[in-house]
Order: sequence, then C-alpha cells, then structure tokens
Amino acid sequence: MSDKTPFETDMLTLTRFVMEKGRRVKGATGELTQLLNSMLTAIKAISSAVRKAGLAHMFGIAGTVNVTGDEVKKLDVLSNSLVINMLQSSYSTCVLVTEENKEAILTPKDKRGKYVVCFDPLDGSSNIDCLAPIGTIFAIYKKETDEEPSEKDALQPGRNIVAAGYALYGSATLVALSTGQGVDCFMLDPALGEFILVDRDVKIKKKGKVYSLNEGYAKYFDPAMTEYLQKKKFPEDGSSPYGARYVGSMVADVHRTLMYGGIFMYPANQKSPKGKKHFSTIETC
Repeated sequence: MSDKTPFETDMLTLTRFVMEKGRRVKGATGELTQLLNSMLTAIKAISSAVRKAGLAHMFGIAGTVNVTGDEVKKLDVLSNSLVINMLQSSYSTCVLVTEENKEAILTPKDKRGKYVVCFDPLDGSSNIDCLAPIGTIFAIYKKETDEEPSEKDALQPGRNIVAAGYALYGSATLVALSTGQGVDCFMLDPALGEFILVDRDVKIKKKGKVYSLNEGYAKYFDPAMTEYLQKKKFPEDGSSPYGARYVGSMVADVHRTLMYGGIFMYPANQKSPKGKKHFSTIETC
C-alpha cells in the first residue's frame, strides 16, 4: 500500500520560525535565535534519551534530592547536563537557574551572553520509570544591569520574560513556544530531526470540563480551595460536574488544559504554604 500523502516542500520548522521572528525585531543581534536553537538541540537529545532510557539502563534513582525535595532520577541528571552544556555553548547566556542545582550557574566569561535562563530539565520525574509523559520547562530573561552576573539577575517579574515554553515527551515530542505574541506548537519529525509547526496561535477554550490537581493533599487544602472543588464536583446550578484528570507531570497536565480547556492547579496547602510549582494555575472557569 503506497503512501499518497504529499510531501511538504515548504515546511515551517521551528528553527526557521525563530529566525523569521528575529528578523522582524528592530536591532536584533541573533543572540536569542542562537539560544533557542541550542535549547532545541538539548530537547532533541533529551527526547532521544527518554526513548532509549530502558535499554540504556537510565531508569531509577540517582541517589540525591533536588531543591524542591524530589528524588533525582538518572534521566534528571543527564537532562540537566545536556541543557546546561548546550545553553553555555550557545554564547548567549550569563546565568542559568535549574531545579536540579541549589545555586545559580554562572556561564564562564569567555562564553557569556546577555540572557538568563530558568529551567526544569525534566519535569515529572516521578513518572519516568512508568513511561508516563514528562517534559522540559524553560523561561528566558534579558540581563538588565551591567554588573557582574549573579542569581539576582534571575529575580525578575514574569512580564520581563523574553521567551518561554515547554517540551512534552509523550506519544510524540512537542514544543510549545511563546515569544510574546501567542503560543505556537511544533512537533518533532524523527525522520527529519526537525520540529514542524502543527498549531499556530493556540488559544485556550473559554470554558472547560476538567480540573487537574493532586487531591491526595485535600486534607491540607485551604477552605476556599475545598469549597471551589466542591462546586466543580457538585454544581449548584444543575450543570454537569467537572471531570478529574491528573498525570503528575506539569507539562502533560498544562498541555492537556491548553488543548481542551479547564483548570490546572498546584495550590499551596498547610504542608507547603508557599506551594511547590512556579506555574500554579491555568484557569478558564
């Protein structure tokens, strides 16, 4: 049986997309393009490692705990090293902040650029060994001072983010990216080794039907959170109740919410009064 699908001869790859965006910015130096392309290379390498993890004996615990209290897995360590090395070799970063390191990482002087990158190299570590979806999260800031780089450069408000996104390693590898003008999604074509645009300017639905959070902590929830969930499960207006979906990997839960609508939460509770995730809620209810 022959494949009658026409072969695309003018595909919009993520590399091309980033370059075209950069050319439209007045005074652009190409440094952000270099940075994003290096991040993509790291994501491709992580995707390959995730697919081979079982065969390469990369499952299991590495024997340490990260800054958020999670047990570090072998793939965490590998992914962290991949992202750090690729970003520093892009000659466009000065400070790196990763969930796997207690201190900020300063790029060597001979490789420094003007960007600060905060990232979780492999979100959803608890799902690694059971083959559930996991991901990579990143946010890029521009250094605002002429002083020597330090972790203070990463303590900026979210409105200063230059570009941000995530990679999802699931049934396929997908990157969702925003440079401030909407969200675009790209899927990795393994045959080409390139991310291809599959969804442009993605908008979350105004109304969803699913809520997503770890209800194992319900005992410790704030009363207002408990009341909110009760209204979603037992609507007082007679409408259909919300369904519950929770993977335990922020990237997977957020991406599902982005595609189908609903709400993702990682609320603070009595055990963790400041919460755990930096991305706490995506709400469309």
